[in-house]
Amino acid sequence: MLWFKKEKEKEKINTDTRKTDHPKNVRHLLNQLKRNPDFVHYKHVGGSFSCWISFFSSLINDESIHRDVLPFLYSDKIRSLDDIRKNVPIEKMIRTSDLKEIQTKLMVGFILIQIRENSNNALLIPSVLREGRQIEKSEVETSIIGAKEAFVEAIDTNISLIRKRIPIPQFTVEELRVGKISNTRVCLTYIDGIANEENINTARQRIKDLEIDHLIDTSALSQLISDNARSPFPVFIDTERPDRTTAGLYEGKIAVLVDGSPNALIIPTTLVEFFNAFDDYFVVWHFATAYRLLRLFAVAFSVLSSATYVAVLSFHYQLVPTDLLGALITSRSVVPFSPMVEALILEIMIELLREAGARLPTKVGQTMGIVGGIVIGTASVQAGLTSNVLLILVAMSALAAFTTPNYKMGTTIRFLRFPFIVAANIWGLLGITVCFTFFVCHLLRLTSLGRPFIEPIYPLRLIDLKDSFIRFPYSHQTERPMFLRPGDPSRFDYKRSKKRAGIQQNDIDE
Repeated sequence: MLWFKKEKEKEKINTDTRKTDHPKNVRHLLNQLKRNPDFVHYKHVGGSFSCWISFFSSLINDESIHRDVLPFLYSDKIRSLDDIRKNVPIEKMIRTSDLKEIQTKLMVGFILIQIRENSNNALLIPSVLREGRQIEKSEVETSIIGAKEAFVEAIDTNISLIRKRIPIPQFTVEELRVGKISNTRVCLTYIDGIANEENINTARQRIKDLEIDHLIDTSALSQLISDNARSPFPVFIDTERPDRTTAGLYEGKIAVLVDGSPNALIIPTTLVEFFNAFDDYFVVWHFATAYRLLRLFAVAFSVLSSATYVAVLSFHYQLVPTDLLGALITSRSVVPFSPMVEALILEIMIELLREAGARLPTKVGQTMGIVGGIVIGTASVQAGLTSNVLLILVAMSALAAFTTPNYKMGTTIRFLRFPFIVAANIWGLLGITVCFTFFVCHLLRLTSLGRPFIEPIYPLRLIDLKDSFIRFPYSHQTERPMFLRPGDPSRFDYKRSKKRAGIQQNDIDE
């Protein structure tokens, strides 16, 4: 009992120490930071002026401090912090006594200058070391036609990629900070006058209200500010393409960028947009419409094929044509499992191969996917664990699931097959209908930043159908999406553009 009390007292002392470990002033903060081997704190003496300089060597640009800061501190004109601001050729220097701001700026690559070591009044000079990978081709959202640039982890670079595509003063960037510990930069971008003010205020407020210690990526942010975090369907689009982000901003949407994330979050969105590839806008509208309808058919086939197989063989074998029934009986004659168990074995096997291929190095992963699929599929049929008919259906459904352009929605589509298979085994085609009705009702209730998620289907808006499952010619897309409630709903005047095109045609004929 005495040992237990001593342990409790020690725990209480440690807890109290942690609570009071926050710096009380600049001197206390510097004493804490001196524990780090990459923290530099020394007294600089130059001519008749001396000061204390502090910075993290791993966060600042060495060339900048030796070229733009230290040489000017030897000047006879320097007598105070204000003199340093006037003579050092660096912009955005900060004169402050705010302890929190000093701590934040030191941690991101600023140089701290004090006249006296104990002084709380200091000057912060930006000297941030900007390192990161170069702008490369998009790997997840590949494009045959169009731009090949992709976002990187540096948020300033990502903003520049968008700004050069929107060269107008109305393009607005709002910087927010998220994370009690990480203090991560989050930028809210939109076009003022086009984006709806209600959408902007809602997005801003949701981000500001976040209670979290650190923010990892835009994917984590999308889950934190989602309208329904329990839904398996993503309601915001993650994209690594600056051109797709720019197109969304021109429509009146909002793009959210997170420092350290190579993706932008486009909000709000609709269900239809997850099945539209950005390449659809680079081909004529006939082909774009055909591709979109093909993807929708592929999604329906991927979700329902295995479930229909289980339902028909378990309850509705009368629906199978006589010629095909013999082949099904022959293929299943040596299979010891029920249709549901057989389907689940193959579906789980496909997911295992996909996950293994994704986690392994690229070349090894490709080999694992191809060789593993062929060997395991052939061996399972020869061993009598599965039928060859179901093997073909599962392989085709897996292939159809990969036609979804968005990775997150593709993952959702693949895992939707499992509840449909279980429902089909319990109630047959009625179970598939019940399961389908459940998901439709769930989609009807979903919203994206407060906007209907399955618009323009419900509520029905004919004007937004021009760029949904079908893609009309650009000349007919004169209005921005209605569900966004944009400040400027008109894109261009079709009659005036047609008239001008007619004048140009007459000139050519002459």
